[in-house]
Amino acid sequence: MMDSAVPGNRGVLFLGGAGLPSWMWDQTRANLPQPSAVAEYPQNAHATLADYAEHVLGQVAFDHIVVVAHSAGGVVASQLAALAPTRIVAVLGVAAAFPAPGQSLLRTLPFPQRAIVGLIMRVAGTKPPEKAIRAGLGTGLNEQDVTRLVSDFSAESPRLFRDAIHARQWPAHRGYVTTSRDAEYSEALQAKYGHQLDPDFKRTLATGHLPMLAEPVQLAQIIQDFVTSLDLPR
Repeated sequence: MMDSAVPGNRGVLFLGGAGLPSWMWDQTRANLPQPSAVAEYPQNAHATLADYAEHVLGQVAFDHIVVVAHSAGGVVASQLAALAPTRIVAVLGVAAAFPAPGQSLLRTLPFPQRAIVGLIMRVAGTKPPEKAIRAGLGTGLNEQDVTRLVSDFSAESPRLFRDAIHARQWPAHRGYVTTSRDAEYSEALQAKYGHQLDPDFKRTLATGHLPMLAEPVQLAQIIQDFVTSLDLPR
């Protein structure tokens, strides 16, 4: 859910991964002194990637946005950077997907992961089975969080995965947080995505794909360090 904010202020905008609930950011936000909001994605099975970006941007009261993008949220961040480059003052990817312009998220996944994900989407839609959520997203999490995650996971439009990224204009300040025990995105794949962002700020967390649940305080400190470095002479 989006929080209200005073126009003209700078704030942190969290872009979650596909299907993931907004509450997963709660503990990280509670440890972050910066004003922040969690983006809501369109509840439309036919929404395009452009629809996602426009829907998110229409919710944001911040004039100057520090984007923290997780997983498939990196695709939405890419579209935001193409749509409103003057409002995006910094981008921090957290195990985030940043395809090259002209590529879709699905096409950047390595084989056989790309084929498996494509097959699951054709057969069952974009909500993976419980077993897959537990084995992938649930790595390193307690049972309570995993059970809640399975219950609250929602389907996304297939276009989020299949639409190609437009040419984008990244802000000057960019960062990437790698998750070194990730069962969803390998370190090699994250390095590939990070190369597209070309970050000047890099950190690593020894967690699975959801560090905001596994290590929320550490992640909050990294975000705060990133925001603070934005204010330093460059």
